[in-house]
Amino acid sequence: MDSLCVEELSCPVCFEIFKAPVLLSCSHSVCKACLQQFWKTRSTQECPVCRRRSSKQEPPYNLALKNLCESFLRDRRESSPEEVCSSHGEKLKLFCLKDKEPVCLVCRDSQKHANHTFQPIDEVVPSYKEELKTALKSLREKLKNREEIRGEYDKTVQHIKTQAVHTERQIEHEFEKLHQFLRDEEQATISALRKEEEKKNQMMKEKLEEMNRHISALSHTIKDIEERMKANDVSFLKNFNVTKERARGTQPDPERCCGALIDVPHYLGNLAFRVWKKMQDIVQNNHQTCPSPHPYPTSTAAEVLWAPVVLDPNTASPQLVLSDDLTSLTHNKSRQLLPDNPERFDFFHCVLGSEGFKSGTHCWDVEVGNNSAWTVGIMAASYQRKGDAFFREGVWYVQYTGKEYLSLSPEQPAARCPVKDKLQRIRVHLNWDSGNVSFSDAVTNTQLRTFKTTFREMLFPFFQSICETSPLRIIPVRVNISSV
Repeated sequence: MDSLCVEELSCPVCFEIFKAPVLLSCSHSVCKACLQQFWKTRSTQECPVCRRRSSKQEPPYNLALKNLCESFLRDRRESSPEEVCSSHGEKLKLFCLKDKEPVCLVCRDSQKHANHTFQPIDEVVPSYKEELKTALKSLREKLKNREEIRGEYDKTVQHIKTQAVHTERQIEHEFEKLHQFLRDEEQATISALRKEEEKKNQMMKEKLEEMNRHISALSHTIKDIEERMKANDVSFLKNFNVTKERARGTQPDPERCCGALIDVPHYLGNLAFRVWKKMQDIVQNNHQTCPSPHPYPTSTAAEVLWAPVVLDPNTASPQLVLSDDLTSLTHNKSRQLLPDNPERFDFFHCVLGSEGFKSGTHCWDVEVGNNSAWTVGIMAASYQRKGDAFFREGVWYVQYTGKEYLSLSPEQPAARCPVKDKLQRIRVHLNWDSGNVSFSDAVTNTQLRTFKTTFREMLFPFFQSICETSPLRIIPVRVNISSV
């Protein structure tokens, strides 16, 4: 059935699929209705194909051909539109290997597909399906990867919200300390002003009381002299010398009050600068300095604490906990739920400084204290932060393993550092332009290791810790700032 073409099932008169085909004595088949119409037109009983005269006026039905045609028509009706050739209405059974498209049997013999190679569709489909299975597997892997990335994006969105809320609270907390400091300073300044006002008022009150006594005494003397001048001449003359002496007024005039007014410049002179200078006690990453003994210093210089390196929380391993001021790190056994962003270390317990260096000279001290295992150094910006690849390319550092001190660089193998006593503070000194990075004991100023190379990219301060009890802490530097 599948090997038959439409021509073999078509009537030679109407060229349609046979309907009630009859078999002539010459072995040709014709639709019964077509044969009767042909004989009626010709007025003779001959075969429409070979013109041979038929010996039977009622030729028998060709049942086999009738069944084939009915089956063919049934298959065509049951076939979906996609399985039927749009040009010929035949079922698509072959696949053109050159044009890469399904064709029907009529298409195969057409000029369009001349000299093309064909294969049955059922033979082509398995290999094509296998090819698609491979492609589908790749797509499923891509889908899974994108779903994982979407999950990371969702985590990142949530973490951004958490970061923003936490940072906002820290900002409010820090500014509240500043506001409180300013409020306290305002109250202290006003209180000092009121105390001076009270002191000056008391002084002037005493001066006024004394002046009133002087005025009262003078008024009494004047009145007494005026009474004596009204006496008779003899009495006046007898008391003249005494009266004259009293009129001279032997008591000196009281002095004018110096310093009686409020010392306004003491409160308003350089007020903003003096308050700013006092604010250094709370604007130095929570480190305390000794306050000035004078509440309103007049010096034109100020000393502040400044952290030369601030940690970048977006690079920190989920097992590192950073301080709120981003100057210390501590290891934690449990992993924090943080987004796995590209900047973050996911295997080693590391974190980078927030600012990279591509020129100039930079120096910072790291307090290692009783930390049982740590690494301090610099890392190239291009260094891979994901996975468990050993620190080698693009990292210069000094490391304490818990037993010994080691140093390593991309150009030089690991070497022991000459350390007698346990290190408490490490100093990192980077000269990017000259290609030098050195590590020293900041307490004794003893050199540990110096690397000489040529830097070609941005470098970041690098820290690692696996100790849960003692943090690594970046030591702030005291800086003297002078006003112009």
